[in-house]
Amino acid sequence: MQLYCNSLTEYKRLATLEVKVGDLLIGNFQPIRIQTMTTTDTMDTAGTVAQAIRCIEAGAELVRITAPSKKEAENLLHIKNELRRQGYHTPLVADIHFTPNAAEIAARIVEKVRINPGNYIDKKKFETIEYTDAEYLEEIDRIRERFTPLVSICKEYGTAMRIGTNHGSLSDRIMSRYGDTPMGMVESAMEFLRIAEDLQYRNIVLSMKASNPQVMVQAYRLLVQTMHQELGHCYPLHLGVTEAGDGEDGRIKSAIGIGTLLEDGVGDTIRVSLTEDPEFELPVCRDIVKRYSGARTEKPATARPLDALPYSPFSYKRRESIAVDNTGDKQVPVVVADYRNPATIQPSDLNAIGYTYDEPSDKWNIADAAADYIYTGTQVPSFALPGTLQVVVDAGHWQTLADKAAYVPYFGTRAYLDAVAAGQTGKKNFVAVNADDLDTTDISDLLKQLAQPVAASAVILAVHATGSNAMASIRRFFILLTAQQLTVPVIIHSVSPQATADEHLIHHATEAGALLLDGFGDGLWLTNQDQAQAALLNNIAFGILQATRTRISKTEYISCPSCGRTLFDLQETTARIRAVTHHLKGVKIAIMGCIVNGPGEMADADFGYVGSGVGKITLYRGKEVVKRGLNSDVAVDELISLIRENGMWVEKN
Repeated sequence: MQLYCNSLTEYKRLATLEVKVGDLLIGNFQPIRIQTMTTTDTMDTAGTVAQAIRCIEAGAELVRITAPSKKEAENLLHIKNELRRQGYHTPLVADIHFTPNAAEIAARIVEKVRINPGNYIDKKKFETIEYTDAEYLEEIDRIRERFTPLVSICKEYGTAMRIGTNHGSLSDRIMSRYGDTPMGMVESAMEFLRIAEDLQYRNIVLSMKASNPQVMVQAYRLLVQTMHQELGHCYPLHLGVTEAGDGEDGRIKSAIGIGTLLEDGVGDTIRVSLTEDPEFELPVCRDIVKRYSGARTEKPATARPLDALPYSPFSYKRRESIAVDNTGDKQVPVVVADYRNPATIQPSDLNAIGYTYDEPSDKWNIADAAADYIYTGTQVPSFALPGTLQVVVDAGHWQTLADKAAYVPYFGTRAYLDAVAAGQTGKKNFVAVNADDLDTTDISDLLKQLAQPVAASAVILAVHATGSNAMASIRRFFILLTAQQLTVPVIIHSVSPQATADEHLIHHATEAGALLLDGFGDGLWLTNQDQAQAALLNNIAFGILQATRTRISKTEYISCPSCGRTLFDLQETTARIRAVTHHLKGVKIAIMGCIVNGPGEMADADFGYVGSGVGKITLYRGKEVVKRGLNSDVAVDELISLIRENGMWVEKN
């Protein structure tokens, strides 16, 4: 079954054409390449060369440089020559948006050019245009006329090309016909790709970037399916979440979007777009890619081919489940905090998961990102817990407790079935499921038990798997439940065997985020084998839920990674805006360095802060300009005023 990858139940790399970028090969089962983009002014030759060298030494296999006009495109020659003089031969990529002439100059100099089909020829005015079919074909002919010279130059000079679609910069023409949709993104790229195919030029990589990982993943999947159905082959894919932001949030969002596709073998080169110096993107890229750099030798027991798929991977719909207390149905996913290790749990230990005890008032303060359950293994806290926090203990220990009703037992699969037979289960029960064991009698008996409504109404499954195919095994379990129309709520229990905090973050974001994007999961339970701090895991859990738009607990920032077009200090400004708005739960704020990345790239942001000139800022409400040409020293205060005027400001506690 060819959907968008070779297998949904085990890791198999997708076959793609091979593209040559200088001496670097991309696609056709070559290693997954990592890259980044400089943030310096392209006219600053020495500064750009120095930053490019730092990126190369940090591991970049390609370095992209913006060329917004002819003068920057021409200066790429000086940058390239100086890098070569210093012994650096890493391929360079020219980033082009609005200027075909600049692309045609750059294609004669660097090894690869990136064009954005949404604004390379079309102009964006946010207008709805009605086309007849004949008029639409005339527009395609116009694209062919303007695009053909670049293709001819690339063929002559052996230059590669990336057709890089961005969700937020679809042309008015595409938006008018397809809307702001993944299919619109695919068609935007396919219009250019069809022309290149007609001209017998195939040295092309494609991308489908969005700041929303859900939109991004759906667009790439649709692109793969479209290429196979229409062309019979697939071009290499450059993966990335655009405007991911900075810090932990940016890394989580990137890992979810990129990792979800890499788990299915889709993707040949990646870039992690962080609002940080570009060399800091490369370690994140390495942590993501090394999960797929070695052969995945173990074949999961759940790897049997699927004859049918009971859900659509191209659109989001949450799996139907019943409510068991606060878990399942239409309730937001719950978070389980793992406290199995501490010898004695103290009230202060709960600070890490969003609960702060105030001793004078004898009250708990509960944060928006507060865990819903705490798993304690074989102990129970000796103090009164906040009323919203429930304690899960091992079933064997639960059986010894006098006040069983105050705790939730956690059973293994067979232990639960035995307890049912003995009438020794709780009013609500956590039941562990190992998704690597789906063919066992225990799992079969459990599913039969859960087909009974009374039994299902008292169970919350906690599903886990081990090994490098863990995500695929858990997904296979969700597919099995869906196919059998079993609506028991399920918590995703992601167990990380990694060694460092950064690797734990990538592991959990990829494995749990991929499932949540497909609509699977009524909660998260993150565990590290080295038992890292609860605060880290709690932050990652809520970050994953935020990035997948399944549970909003904080402000969301959509900030571009900066480049030579940026008109102010993005890192400093992002930090200033975050400092005064981080308490605005659910508000989406876009911080864009220039008009190229806004307003279109802001997609569904509530408010936008966009560079419009040196030291000048334009503020947006959605995609509407509200204030133009503000001095940057007052623009943050004006942004706060704008949020107030729209009734979305709240005072800090």
